[in-house]
Parts: sequence; C-alpha cells; structure tokens
Amino acid sequence: MAATPITSPIPVAMYPTLSVFTLAIGLIITAIFFIYEATSSTKNRSLAKELATAAVASVFLGFGSLFLLLASGVYV
Repeated sequence: MAATPITSPIPVAMYPTLSVFTLAIGLIITAIFFIYEATSSTKNRSLAKELATAAVASVFLGFGSLFLLLASGVYV
C-alpha cells in the first residue's frame, strides 16, 4: 500500500496574499490597541478589552508570520 503525500488545504499560490492580509489586519489591530492604551486613563481601562484585542492581534500576526515563512519557502 503506497503512502499518500500530505498536502496543504490552502493552495500554495495563496500564501503571499494571505500573509499580506493577515499581517495587515494584525498590525491594524495592534495600532488600535496602542491607541487605546495611550488615550484612555487608568481608571477607564478594561482588562477584558485589552486581553481580547491583544489576543486577536496576536492570532493574526502569528498566522501572517506563518504564511510569510511558507511563501518564502521556509516550510515549518
């Protein structure tokens, strides 16, 4: 019985596009986070909003970095 190769569920041609869009979204959310931190006072800040914004930005930046590595030929 021959083994079947593992293939990506996302076409390889989409890696550069996905990296640009996910990195852009992650950087925009990061900018929103920094603006929120700089403009709100310590009494008006919400820990839940800070954690949610940081988590979403982290996910987008993580996937953007992954797709950037894959698009450049570094298969992780």
